[in-house]
Amino acid sequence: MRVGLVIYGSLDSMSGGYLYDRKLLEHLETEGDQVEVFSIPWRSYPRHLLDNLSSQWLNQLVRADLDLLLQDELNHPSLFWINRRLRPRTPYPIISIVHHLRSCECWAPPLSPLYRVVERRYLKSVDALVFNSQSTRLSVIDLLGCAGSGVIAYPGGDRLDPAMDEGAILARANRSGPLRLAFVGNLIPRKGLHGLLAALADLKHESWELWVIGCTRRDSAYTKRIRGIIANAGLGGRVQLLGSVSDAELARLLRSSDAIAMPFSYEGFGIVYLEGMAYGLPALASNTGGAREIVAHGESGYLIDPGDLRRVTRLVRHLMVDRGELSRMSLAARRRFEAFPTWEQTTTKIRNFLLEMVQSVGRDS
Repeated sequence: MRVGLVIYGSLDSMSGGYLYDRKLLEHLETEGDQVEVFSIPWRSYPRHLLDNLSSQWLNQLVRADLDLLLQDELNHPSLFWINRRLRPRTPYPIISIVHHLRSCECWAPPLSPLYRVVERRYLKSVDALVFNSQSTRLSVIDLLGCAGSGVIAYPGGDRLDPAMDEGAILARANRSGPLRLAFVGNLIPRKGLHGLLAALADLKHESWELWVIGCTRRDSAYTKRIRGIIANAGLGGRVQLLGSVSDAELARLLRSSDAIAMPFSYEGFGIVYLEGMAYGLPALASNTGGAREIVAHGESGYLIDPGDLRRVTRLVRHLMVDRGELSRMSLAARRRFEAFPTWEQTTTKIRNFLLEMVQSVGRDS
């Protein structure tokens, strides 16, 4: 197959969505497919809307010799009208990889209705969809009234090649010392680090640590706000902002942690929860979005309603003092990870779907 892939910026960007795209591209190339990446520079949302007026961008896609065009749904503001202009001028199908709908986030008017309109028009302009979770598929149905042709392909959690047996997991859960929490995500408001810090502030005299792993440069104003919260709450000795780290360092940090703590992050899926469970880490996760498909409440972690700071405080204290409960949940988390597909299985499923789409176009022509 000759495949085009439209993204913003670089595939090396650190996020779950880019990891998903990267893993798919690697698999396609391993199978002998030719993949051409079309990168749109990162700009503001209004500037991305203006991309639809670019004849240069349109002509580049028209001239591309492709069997199909993949688009990361994140790029929807740059593509919602271009796709309609592409359709009569190209023979290939357009397939969108949907990780997370922008319109599902909490935005104040007039942004919220604007995002819904643009995103709806974009989703109607493609031929098929690849969903990273059932939750994401239901979000699309809620926006469109239907989901159309598509496939659900869960991300894998085996990227870091975890190797921890039950003995190592139990030994870690029962060690002495502070409860080590890991927050893995870029420092942006949607990830909800400010809420987690507010909940942990009530425990500042108790035995815990928080490692914040993720890029601090994506939103400098928010990072400044986070540093201010840490300083004002007197958490400087408990919270470490580690920035972006290598896969090897991330694996080391997860192996040394006791739990994933991202209770206020809305995710279309939440690869970080699954990658943490590979190391036997129960998750404090949001009771919204895809986390509900990963975390079994009370078994492999806890699902927490948005903004429920007191519950986060109580649950962290509970895990600090009840290491037997932490041990039980840690083993359950590892078993939960083992029930999910590997990246190889996921990307094979997607490629088979893409082949069906190409073949259906050939039959119809």
